[in-house]
Amino acid sequence: MSLPVENITEPFATKLPAKGFAAMAVSEDLVPFSFERRNPGPHDVQIEIAYCGVCHSDLHFVRNDWGMSTFPLVPGHEIVGRIVRVGDHVTKHKVGDTVGIGCLVDSCQECDACKDDQEQFCPNGVMTYGSKEKDSPSMTYGGYSNQIVCNENFVLKVSNKLPLEKVAPLLCAGITTYSPLRRWKVGPGQKVAVIGLGGLGHMAVKIAVAMGADVTVLSTHPHKKADALHLGAHNFIVTRDEVQAASVMNTFDFILDTISAAHDYNFYLGMLRRNGTMVCVGLPGEPAHVPAFTLVFGNKSLAGSLIGGIAETQEMLDFCAEKNITADIELIAMKDINEAFIRMENADVKYRFVIDMASL
Repeated sequence: MSLPVENITEPFATKLPAKGFAAMAVSEDLVPFSFERRNPGPHDVQIEIAYCGVCHSDLHFVRNDWGMSTFPLVPGHEIVGRIVRVGDHVTKHKVGDTVGIGCLVDSCQECDACKDDQEQFCPNGVMTYGSKEKDSPSMTYGGYSNQIVCNENFVLKVSNKLPLEKVAPLLCAGITTYSPLRRWKVGPGQKVAVIGLGGLGHMAVKIAVAMGADVTVLSTHPHKKADALHLGAHNFIVTRDEVQAASVMNTFDFILDTISAAHDYNFYLGMLRRNGTMVCVGLPGEPAHVPAFTLVFGNKSLAGSLIGGIAETQEMLDFCAEKNITADIELIAMKDINEAFIRMENADVKYRFVIDMASL
């Protein structure tokens, strides 16, 4: 049932009742959960959530793999929906707008990172779930829910030209891959490799191709070749095949590494040409061993990238709308989230689960 949009001039309730699915303790299945959102302030908007993507980070947080989870935990940071209420001082959005929320819902907006439009590095940034609310002891709850309240500065405009369920994953998978491709000025005349063809990798292929690069997918799974080429990749290399791997040594100007499992960085760094760069967006749990010789001989760079700032996320959404880029998804009901987590662990999804919040 849609949230009411009439009477938007009436005072906001003290607290907003909400419902969703939450992990009540570490590694437990998600279960139905009723909770309260904060009272929307003058610069807040209230959003009825239509769809929420399922990111692998959600599973990491449920398991507390990174040692930073708080419970109960409502995951979800790939959110699209419709604004149903706005605060008195909101100027950027209006009731009825189609909007999105990604990994951040607030920051100090005063530090050097915020002033440089890189709010993701703000030392007081507030993540969409599992963070302490700004100026409040309450914790944030994510998009596996029917509604959310957010500061207008962290709400993104979403084009109605694209299917919203396929836009949702752009709020994390899209910006996570767009940002390094944009920062390292990937474009025509460059040879680019994408390591892995999952939720992040498939978006990286689409975006890099749209930027005009010559794109190769590097994968251990031969059966992914057809999908890679269908997504727009120009070449496909089975990295377990010694002959194929040898054929692309010292080849690529830029490599985007999307793998979250432990793997040998040196093997892929060997595929960079002189002055090339490899950027990691996956987060393996184990440290990597990279001798200085691997980088020094060839003047190669190994870097990391974390999502993107709010302005860059809006730029990415506009770029994807212009280029007709969306995620390949499987739409699921909220009740099927625990099964989806299991399938996601087994790489049994092409390429992103998205929850239909109407099913909640």
